[in-house]
Amino acid sequence: MIYGIGIDLVKIDRMREAHEKWGRKFFERVYTEEEITYCFDKKVPYPSLAVRFAAKEALIKAIGSEIAVNMKDVEVISHESGRPSIRVKGKVEKFFIEKGIKLSHLSLSHEREYGIGCVVLEV
Repeated sequence: MIYGIGIDLVKIDRMREAHEKWGRKFFERVYTEEEITYCFDKKVPYPSLAVRFAAKEALIKAIGSEIAVNMKDVEVISHESGRPSIRVKGKVEKFFIEKGIKLSHLSLSHEREYGIGCVVLEV
C-alpha cells in the first residue's frame, strides 16, 4: 500500500549559484560526504546536485511534512546499474519504522535547466 508520493523540481542553476555564493559550505549542510564526492567527481556536478536536492524535497512531501527533516538524514545512492535509491537515517529512519514504511522508490531526471525527483513510499 502506498504511504505517500512526492515530487520536486529544481532549477539546476540554483546549485551553481549556491556554489558560487557559499562554496562547499552550502553543500555540506544539505548533502552527505558521499553525495558531494559523487557529484563533484562529474565534469559538471550541478545536474546531479539538483536531482538529489529534488529527491530530498520529494521525500519530505511524500511523508507529508509530519516531522522536521535534516536533509543529511536523506541520502541518494547511485547503484552500479544506474538505479538511484534513498537511504534514511536519524529521525527519518525512526519515522519510517514508526509508520511501517518498508520501501521507497526513487526516480530522477534532468534536462537542460531542471532536475526532478519523484519518491513513492510503501508500507
